[in-house]
Amino acid sequence: MNASERIDQLIAGLTDWRGKTFASVRKSILAADREIIEEWKWMGSPVWSRDGMIAVANAHKDKVKLTFAYGASLPDPDKLFNAGLEGDRVNERALKNLVRAAIDYNQSKLKKKAPARTRAKVRKSNKRQSILRH
Repeated sequence: MNASERIDQLIAGLTDWRGKTFASVRKSILAADREIIEEWKWMGSPVWSRDGMIAVANAHKDKVKLTFAYGASLPDPDKLFNAGLEGDRVNERALKNLVRAAIDYNQSKLKKKAPARTRAKVRKSNKRQSILRH
């Protein structure tokens, strides 16, 4: 079974509001860019990538969580991060914009191919940001 089929199976198994929300989030992510790849990682987590990881999603008992790999580095003018999204609808426009910003960020990292001796050392930090739907 490929990653897309596993994600289909996961969504089908979520028979409450989480399945609908998960499907909506997935649809918005895939609609943001035709070259996004679906992956299945970490023993059961859907991951979306293009030129690097964009986001990972999980369904929990009381929420659907979408975590962006470099969320702290992305513009979030619509304040989706850690917002505890209300209602059954996901702000598709805002989510697509965030996904596109993540792709731009990944592509900018690829362009920075300076030799190691000229690169500044960057301290690792937790750069992940999440969108929750309760």
